[in-house]
Amino acid sequence: KGVITDIGGFGGLFRLDTQNMKNPVLVSGTDGVGTKLKLAFEFDCHDTIGIDLVAMSVNDVLVQGAAPLFFLDYFATSKLDQNKALSVLKGIADGCKESNCALLGGETAEMPGFYADGEYDLSGFCVGAVDYDAIIDGSNVKANQKIIGIASSGAHSNGYSLVRKILAQSSLKKNDIFPNDTRTVQEVLLAPTKLYVAEVLDILKKFTVHAMAHITGGGFYDNIPRVLPDNVVAKIQYGSWDSQTIFDWLAKEGNLTAPEMLQIFNCGIGFMLIVDTDDSKNILNNLAELKVKAWEIGEIIPRKDKEEQVEIVFPS
Repeated sequence: KGVITDIGGFGGLFRLDTQNMKNPVLVSGTDGVGTKLKLAFEFDCHDTIGIDLVAMSVNDVLVQGAAPLFFLDYFATSKLDQNKALSVLKGIADGCKESNCALLGGETAEMPGFYADGEYDLSGFCVGAVDYDAIIDGSNVKANQKIIGIASSGAHSNGYSLVRKILAQSSLKKNDIFPNDTRTVQEVLLAPTKLYVAEVLDILKKFTVHAMAHITGGGFYDNIPRVLPDNVVAKIQYGSWDSQTIFDWLAKEGNLTAPEMLQIFNCGIGFMLIVDTDDSKNILNNLAELKVKAWEIGEIIPRKDKEEQVEIVFPS
């Protein structure tokens, strides 16, 4: 709905429905998949990487309360392999469908000699919309509010230069069963980024959310402060959510401390909500009804002087 041109034109046309908005604001985002693509090439598995591409952009615009409207992709390679391109495009289409977002168009570029044989690059571009009065910008975040963490589906699309380095130093092959898991190495390491659109938009219809954070590159320490006022700190209780085998393995094999892990990876929490204390349990129950794993993982406290805005409390 809203799409008024077929794919293939010089530009995609979209009619914005503003009937339910008093003052609509467009929110845009762009991202790629990063070096996770290298694993897709190594494993010759291309059907989920498009979901990653969509998720990285739609989850970003969602942070400000925007519902995704349309998405465009950029696919570049030295010589087009139609089977690979179709697999990637299927993933993009699946991600758009799950996000209720139109795939409005894109660009496929052949650049002989620019990329290694069999490899390609991906970028994505998303536009969403939110009513001006419903924009979530973190300005109402204050002490005593609670932090809800929603589970990730794995490492999503961040930290894969390190993932690949650790994998190369191990004896694991793509079809081996991943340590302490029932899935293969390929299934665990290429698990697509979780799309948070449906459950978060459902929460926003029913509850007041003061801020949200998409946990991407930079992990907890870099992403949470992006949505906090200067006068507060996010105090996180480490271990208050379920661990995942991929992060246990990365920490062990990479000899990484918990703070190092939290600086690089999402460590099992891909999206956060900051909400009033009175709403926290009801929101968790609502997410449970949607079969979404989530936990109350921390709280907002006053900031003293210029201390760091993320405090992680580790079990003694």
